[in-house]
Amino acid sequence: KNGLEGEEAFKRNAIDLAILDVMMPHRDGFALTQIIRQQSSIPIILLTARQEVEDVVKGLELGADDYITKPFNLREVIARVSAVLSRIERQKSEPPRSLSLGDLTVDMDRGHARVNDHAVALSPLELELLHHLMSHPGKLFEREALLQAVWGYDYFGKTNLVDVAIRRLREKIERDASDPQYILTVRGQGYRFAAENEIRTPPR
Repeated sequence: KNGLEGEEAFKRNAIDLAILDVMMPHRDGFALTQIIRQQSSIPIILLTARQEVEDVVKGLELGADDYITKPFNLREVIARVSAVLSRIERQKSEPPRSLSLGDLTVDMDRGHARVNDHAVALSPLELELLHHLMSHPGKLFEREALLQAVWGYDYFGKTNLVDVAIRRLREKIERDASDPQYILTVRGQGYRFAAENEIRTPPR
């Protein structure tokens, strides 16, 4: 019924996935997302009637994996939940994966990334997105392709989920997020990870 009861339910039970309404009394979905993310990497989906970009960005920056705006149909919710859980299972079953390009390293087995030998805190979803892009240097990915490959579901109408995730990644791994050298924008098409010969390694 409210965010405080939600926190108690999270502490007392083995939770696989949380669907949180942003507009809960006593403790809203943003606050509860932050509390859960400090203790667990379970997937979190936010339900919100707010469609302002900054509200969406705030939820994703706090560690939510996805968001659904109201009104919605049950079929979409079920599809989103199924996709998120499938992604988690896929991550568990895959072999250890470690990639390095330029000064950037992502290690899916250990669950972390490093930039110029400094650890960078990424959520499980951000690690998955970064690894997917790094696995195909130079390859262009349309937003819909990234939604399907990383989030695990087909395109549901207009969403800026991919753009927000890319923005967050750039802020964490790029020396200058406004002039990225790793995750490049192909205007009007999508994103690609820079080919090895395009990466500008700074002098040491």
